[in-house]
Amino acid sequence: MSQQRILVTGGSGFIAGHCILQLLAQGYHVRSTIRSLAGEAAVRSALGMGGMVHGDRLSFIAADLLQDGGWAEAVAGIGTVLHVASPVQPGHVEHEDDVIIPAREGTLRVLRAARDAGVKRVVLTSAFHAVSWGHPHSKHTFTENDWTRLDGPDIDAYGKSKTLAERAAWDFIASAGGLLELTSMLPVAVMGPVLGKNISGANQVIQRMLDGAMPAMPNLFIPIVDVRDVAGAHILAMTHADAAGERLLLSNGPALAMREIAAIVKAELGERGVHVPTRTVPDFILRIAARFKAELRPIVPDLGYAKRTSNDKARRILGWEPRTAHEAIEAAANSMVEKCLIKS
Repeated sequence: MSQQRILVTGGSGFIAGHCILQLLAQGYHVRSTIRSLAGEAAVRSALGMGGMVHGDRLSFIAADLLQDGGWAEAVAGIGTVLHVASPVQPGHVEHEDDVIIPAREGTLRVLRAARDAGVKRVVLTSAFHAVSWGHPHSKHTFTENDWTRLDGPDIDAYGKSKTLAERAAWDFIASAGGLLELTSMLPVAVMGPVLGKNISGANQVIQRMLDGAMPAMPNLFIPIVDVRDVAGAHILAMTHADAAGERLLLSNGPALAMREIAAIVKAELGERGVHVPTRTVPDFILRIAARFKAELRPIVPDLGYAKRTSNDKARRILGWEPRTAHEAIEAAANSMVEKCLIKS
């Protein structure tokens, strides 16, 4: 059991919460940043609902990605930083800089503080959005060697934010990182057990299926990874020597069609999944609708297209063995129903 103290940024987040749970269970002492300590009770409650053990080993400190204050204190005495905090806003946003600036500037702020404090390694939560956007449709299998093309078509603000933040991180390490090591994690769509009352990220797809907000499905394909495996990979990346200086793509198997996701949810929940859709919207209808609804435009380019991914590198370097997408979907749906998060 390790006595090392780990900093997890953005402790109120979905991935960060699962990282905290697993770190505590493995004997680590964890410090986590949140924007205001007024939110500590809510975060502790959510983690408690997720099965937190050894909560006495968890402490919080206030730090904001857009402010210098608090970061020197946050990294003091820390061995490793899991930098998970970043705005998550896929799709259409009114002002791109509201997403891009906190992601990029916040990442650099954390890296500078970590370097100055003598932290050994930062594990950065990037995303598949920094890998596969802006490329033409093809049978190409995406790996860590690929980068999103910012000059390609149909790049949303979130994709730009993750790409620019990760690029900035690697540039910082190369030019001013000193002895600080960096590993970046590139998860595809993250699903799995909800913590507390908040539903975020790809889990919102399942939420919309369950509460009737999605009466019919677009012809989209989603590559999925379980949040518990994403957290586990972060922790493995803290200690594996060969992970330093690497990007690691976290995926599991082929992308699933929305209709396949819906079928899994319906089969798992039975009568509790009464609102789960069974119809798919024809592509031409969505293309017409997207002319008038900005929120639909980001999905149109990927209608009918399943991106291929490889997780060979994460398996090889980390010894990582992820759950199936089926397990992630089931766990997400069951946790939403059990926590009464679905409107009937």
